[in-house]
Amino acid sequence: MLKHVLIVGALAALAGCASTPTYTPAARSGGAGYSETAIESNRYFVTYRAPGAADAALVQDYALLRAAELTLQNGRDWFWVDRRTLDEDATRRSGPSVGVGIGAGSWGGRSGGGVSVGVNVPIGGTAGQRAQSATLEVRFGEGVKPDDPNAYDARAVAANIRARLAPAR
Repeated sequence: MLKHVLIVGALAALAGCASTPTYTPAARSGGAGYSETAIESNRYFVTYRAPGAADAALVQDYALLRAAELTLQNGRDWFWVDRRTLDEDATRRSGPSVGVGIGAGSWGGRSGGGVSVGVNVPIGGTAGQRAQSATLEVRFGEGVKPDDPNAYDARAVAANIRARLAPAR
């Protein structure tokens, strides 16, 4: 029995590693990675899709990083986020749960009833909000960045996110 538990645990850990998001371009439309769609010459939809549910903050950081890179590639200094969409993981469980079941029946002249109580305690993976994708509608600007929380300095965003995501040495 212990052998089966260890095998299931190892497979679950492996599956968790397999869906760890990486910052790469999407290989195909709708695939995992970042992508962008031009709306106008200075306006884009920027999307990052994780291979499965991932930490929502990381998914949003990857979308912001791509928006910053795209801004710089277009020769601009800052970008403005007009709209944000976060596709949250609908299967996420937030904590322990308890269920109660009641049943009764009869067969062959005999009857019976029963009550049961079940407890579910999730193991790992429930620490934070999970998401499958983040989409930003952005437009680019030049010169002095507006003093507004929706405006981002492209160089600063790219440098700060890359520094946070770099592996610890």
